[in-house]
Amino acid sequence: MNVDLFDFDLPEDRIALRPASPRDAARLLVVRPDASQPLEDRGIRDLVALLEPGDALVLNDTRVIPSRLRGRRYRGEDSARVEIMLHKRESEDRWLAFARPAKKLSVGETVVFDSEAASNACELGRLQAEVIAKGEGGEVELRFSLTGAYLDEAIERLGELPLPPYIAGKRPTDSADATDYQTNFARKDGAVAAPTAGLHFTPELLAALEARGVSRHFVTLHVGAGTFLPVKADDTDDHRMHAEWGTVSPETAAALNAVKAKGGRIVCVGTTSLRLIESAAAEDGTVRPFSGDTAIFITPGYRFRAVDMLMTNFHLPRSTLFMLVSAFCGLGMMKRAYAHAIAANYRFYSYGDGSLLFRATPPEG
Repeated sequence: MNVDLFDFDLPEDRIALRPASPRDAARLLVVRPDASQPLEDRGIRDLVALLEPGDALVLNDTRVIPSRLRGRRYRGEDSARVEIMLHKRESEDRWLAFARPAKKLSVGETVVFDSEAASNACELGRLQAEVIAKGEGGEVELRFSLTGAYLDEAIERLGELPLPPYIAGKRPTDSADATDYQTNFARKDGAVAAPTAGLHFTPELLAALEARGVSRHFVTLHVGAGTFLPVKADDTDDHRMHAEWGTVSPETAAALNAVKAKGGRIVCVGTTSLRLIESAAAEDGTVRPFSGDTAIFITPGYRFRAVDMLMTNFHLPRSTLFMLVSAFCGLGMMKRAYAHAIAANYRFYSYGDGSLLFRATPPEG
């Protein structure tokens, strides 16, 4: 499909630079694929009324790590500053990353990372990485001088929280973001971007949903920095998705299948949860245990196997995520919904408001 089909005009002032406070005070646009049904302006707390007893929430419990590292490349007496954005761990000591500017790096060279807060005598203040491969679009593969938990500790100490560029370009990261850019149920380190639909949930909202009879189940998808990359191709067939690692446990798969068997709906919180569940689903909709990489790219024409509803924030024009929601609810409907959201002053992107989408019924045949 032509990528221009997924373009729309978004005023700069619709981009949220801070989240709603409290988290569940954000707005929620309810979108059903039937054009005869009106769009509903609701709030996040209305999820309790919008979902039914027996429905199941699927939440991503990944935790964002401080994955932006600043270092220096040395070449004889010459040196150059480089910024590294980690995006996918390959082994105990190797990461795929995006380098800026990548042209300053060559295979075999070493980048030395430091921090003003780190003592020169501290081993963590002398973290190094060798460039072992270079790819397209500024991607590099790095082998670090530390491994396992030691490397994790160094990244935690030397790294910076990777706010999305549409926020980081407008204000500096500060101490509030350390809390605001993590879900309340973040448990497993590895993401370099937050599963942002999950940012809306408070303990009080989760308790109210549980009292309503809505169960919750956790999966893990370590969101990569590729989620920020624009689609540069003219046709969706020419776009390459970056792989992300995820897991659906046997217990979660069995629980979701039981929900479906009883007539309940699978409600994914965020496109990350949806992409993982659809990667794990069989043709008949059965959710299977899953552990590994997924590079699933969902565009209109995709037949959803398992997911019935999607709660998600508002996405970038021409992005893979706007393509995904257009596949889920129909391109025409999503263009109508986004035009409404812009006119009604909904707040967009990671710190913005949410939407609740009902899956379009695929045509027969």
